[in-house]
Amino acid sequence: MIASEGAPRGYAPTGKDTGVVKSKGTARLPILDGSPQPLRGKKPEWLKVRSPGGQNYTRLKGLMRGLNLHSVCEEAGCPNIGECWEAGTATFLILGDVCTRACKYCAIAHGMPTELDEDEPRRVGEAIEALQLEHVVITSVNRDELPDGGARIFAETILECRRRRPSMTIEVLIPDFKGDEDALRLVVEARPDILNHNLETVERLHPWARPGGRYWRSISLLGAAKAMDPTMLTKSGVILGMGEAQEEIRQALVDLRKAAVDIVTLGQYLRPSEHHAPVARWVTPAEFREWKRIGEEELGFAHVESGPLVRSSYHAETQARTVKAGEAGEIREVLEADVPAPAEVMPTLVQLQPKRKAG
Repeated sequence: MIASEGAPRGYAPTGKDTGVVKSKGTARLPILDGSPQPLRGKKPEWLKVRSPGGQNYTRLKGLMRGLNLHSVCEEAGCPNIGECWEAGTATFLILGDVCTRACKYCAIAHGMPTELDEDEPRRVGEAIEALQLEHVVITSVNRDELPDGGARIFAETILECRRRRPSMTIEVLIPDFKGDEDALRLVVEARPDILNHNLETVERLHPWARPGGRYWRSISLLGAAKAMDPTMLTKSGVILGMGEAQEEIRQALVDLRKAAVDIVTLGQYLRPSEHHAPVARWVTPAEFREWKRIGEEELGFAHVESGPLVRSSYHAETQARTVKAGEAGEIREVLEADVPAPAEVMPTLVQLQPKRKAG
C-alpha cells in the first residue's frame, strides 16, 4: 500500500486538497514506502543508445518550438528520440503537456491543465505539412476535466492532417475517455489508419501502476473501436519489467486478442526518476523475441513489435502500410465505463482532482 508520508506537495493522499498543484516538469510520485528510492545500478548494454543529434533532429526540434507544439518523444523521455527525429518522424502530444492522471511509470507532468487550445489541430497540420511526413502519430495527455476527454480535438486534428497530407497514414494513441463510447466514436469516425490505446501493464499491477484507469475498460475500449470500424487497425502496448509474472503477460495478450487487437508493442520499463516505480527486472532481448513468437504464432496477432527499446510509435509507419486489419472480436462494447477507477475511490491512491485549481 502506498503511504502518504513524504509524498510531494500537489497530491491529496488523504482524499482532500492538501498541496499546490505541480503544473509543469517531471512528475513526482509517492512510491511503495512513501519515500523516494535511488535509481539502481547500470543499465544492460542492450539498452544503451546514442545521444540525439543531427540536422533533421535539430530542424524538427526547432519547428516544434516555433509552433508551440509538444512531442511525447521529449515529454516522456523516449529512448528512440534520436533515431526517430533524425528520420524525420515524431509523435505529437496534443491537449497540452500536463496530465490529469499520475501513472507510476510515466514522466509526463501531471496536475491541472490550462484551458483547451482550440488552434492546436491547425498547428499540428502545419507542422506535418512543413515536414512532408508520410506517417504521423498523434497522442495526448489525459484530460479528465473535459466532458469528452479531448475526443473532439483528436478528431479535428486527424481531419486537419488528412486535409493537408491526403496520402499520409495517421495513427492516434488515445486515452480511455473514461469509457465513453460517444467520445470514442468521434475519433473512430475521423478515420485514423491505426487506433492505439495502451494497456500498459498486467491486471494485478493495474490498480497500483495506473490507478486512474481500469484494466478491462482499456481492453474493451479497443474491442468497441474495432466493432465500430473493422477496417481500422487497432493496437496496444504493454510495458515489461515492473514486477509482472510471465503467465500474467501471456494472459494480458490473450485478453487483448479477445478484443481483436491487431498490433501489440512490448518494451522494457525504464524508470524516469527516483520518484517513479522501480524497475523490477531487465528483460533480455531473447525473452522479447520469444514474446513476439508467442504473440504472432500462438495467439494470432497480425504483428508484434517486441524489444527492449520498443515504444508505442516505434516503426509505426511500417505497421500502418503492411499490417492488415482483422475482424471484430468477442468483446465489442466498453466494459466498466460506469465503474470508478481505483484513484477515484481509494484514499491511498487519490490523484489530483480534475476540478481542482492551482494554488
